[in-house]
Amino acid sequence: MYDLVIIGGGPAGLAAGIYAVRYGMDVIVLEKSIVQGQISLTSVIENFPGFPSISGRELMQHFKAHATAAGVEMKAAEVKTIKDNGDSKTIITFDEEIETKAVIMATGAEPRRLGVPGESKYLGKGVSYCATCDGPFFAGQEVIVVGGGDSAITEALILSNIAGKVYVIHRRDELRSCDLLKKRATEKENIEFIWDTTLEEILGDELVEKVRLKNVKTNETKEMNIDGVFIFVGISPRTEIVDVEKTKNGFIKTDGLMQSSVSGIFAAGDCRETVMWQVVTAVSDGAVAAVSAYKYIMGLE
Repeated sequence: MYDLVIIGGGPAGLAAGIYAVRYGMDVIVLEKSIVQGQISLTSVIENFPGFPSISGRELMQHFKAHATAAGVEMKAAEVKTIKDNGDSKTIITFDEEIETKAVIMATGAEPRRLGVPGESKYLGKGVSYCATCDGPFFAGQEVIVVGGGDSAITEALILSNIAGKVYVIHRRDELRSCDLLKKRATEKENIEFIWDTTLEEILGDELVEKVRLKNVKTNETKEMNIDGVFIFVGISPRTEIVDVEKTKNGFIKTDGLMQSSVSGIFAAGDCRETVMWQVVTAVSDGAVAAVSAYKYIMGLE
C-alpha cells in the first residue's frame, strides 16, 4: 500500500510529489497523458518567478527533471474512479487497482467549450483550443479568437505572428486581461476587436468557412467569412473520477489545507476551486497538499 497516490503529473502533481518524497512518503504520480499539464501547450510563460520568459513545454521539462532527480515514482495510468474505504483509498485504473492511505487530485482542467452548433463538428477542421498547436495551419489566413481574458489575448498575440488577420470576439466592451496584454494586443496592427458580440454558430463544408455572430446589445446577427476559430472561454475541471463536494462547475471544494470534503482526499491546482488558476498557484497548492497529506497519514498511525 502506498502512503500517497497523486493523480495528475502537471505542476501541482509534480510539486506535491517532490514534497511528498522529502517528507519520506511512499508516493506515486499517475498521469494518463503524454503531454503533462496544460502549460505544456503554452508557447510563452512570463509570470513564473525565476523565468522571465520560458515556454510551457520547457518549464514542464524542468519540473519533471526535478521530480525524477528527487526520486518521485511516475507511472502512465488512466484512473477510472476512486473508492473511499475510510482509512484507505482504492485507485481503480483501467489496468489495476492501487491501494493508498491518501490521494491528491491534481487532474487539472481542459478548455471549456462554448457548446455552439458546429463546434464539435469542425474540431480539428478549423476549430481549435490551442494556438501553439494549430496556429501554423493558418499562416496568412484570417482567424477569430473568442474570449477576453489573459489566455484569449495571449493566444491572439501568438496568432497575430502567424495569421494574416486576427479578430477578437468578446461579449463585453472591455477586455478582462491584464493591462500588459491589453497594450500589446491593441498595438498589433493585424488584431481587430469585435465588441459586445458572441459566436452563435460555426459553418462550413469539409472545413470551417464562416461564423454567425450576434451583437448582444442590438441582437443583430451577421455572417463572417473566416478560416479558423480559436476558443478561449475558461476551463472545465477533470474531476468526474472522484466523489467529493464540488462547485456547480465541477471544481473540487477544499479548505486552506487542500483537504476535500472526504477525509484523506486532497486537491491541488486547476481542478480545485480557487481565486486564480495559474502555474505558480498550482505549485503552491501541490506543496501544501503534500504536507497536509503527510500530517493526515501521521494521524492514522
